[in-house]
Amino acid sequence: MARPKSDIEPRILAAARARFLRDGVDGASLRGIASDAGTSIGMVYYYFATKDELFFGVVDELYEKLLKDIEVAIAPDVPVRERVERLYARVARLSEEELLVMRLVLREALTSNTRFARLRERFQAGHVPLIARLIADGYASGAFDRTLHPMVAMLSLAGLVAVPQLIRRVLDGRLPFPNAPAGEDLSKLLVGVLFSGTGSHTPP
Repeated sequence: MARPKSDIEPRILAAARARFLRDGVDGASLRGIASDAGTSIGMVYYYFATKDELFFGVVDELYEKLLKDIEVAIAPDVPVRERVERLYARVARLSEEELLVMRLVLREALTSNTRFARLRERFQAGHVPLIARLIADGYASGAFDRTLHPMVAMLSLAGLVAVPQLIRRVLDGRLPFPNAPAGEDLSKLLVGVLFSGTGSHTPP
């Protein structure tokens, strides 16, 4: 039977996200989540059969939108470098809610083998094949060095797309270098690093 439309489910997801971030998934109280959402624990179970289902509901709420944006960003309508630039620019525009969910995903992936396995399956059916296709197109077009193993290219692309942006946002004002670039300015520089490296382009 289809569930009636209401604002209860979004309220439950918002309350769960806050509790999961504060207490961890295992430590969060479903009764507390229900109370924070202004509903009953029965309604929580109506929408989510288990706490794990609620956790993945929190993840999917934002992941689905991000996945659609990634599909658009790396659509093969422009050369590979421009597709990478669009991908990096989208990550530079991560919302505060998306950043919080990324933190939650990283923490739960490190603390729960079961959740990590399910997250891996979800991502392998989501953005991973999209990025793999981008890497393959990069080799086919000559945008990436064909002497490198594809996994090196994937790890380099992934490492430069998200991690620096996360560090820049989390450590804003506490970095050892003043006036560090941020947002889309940082993403443009990171694309340059991906394709050109960090070595000097002038003779010593």
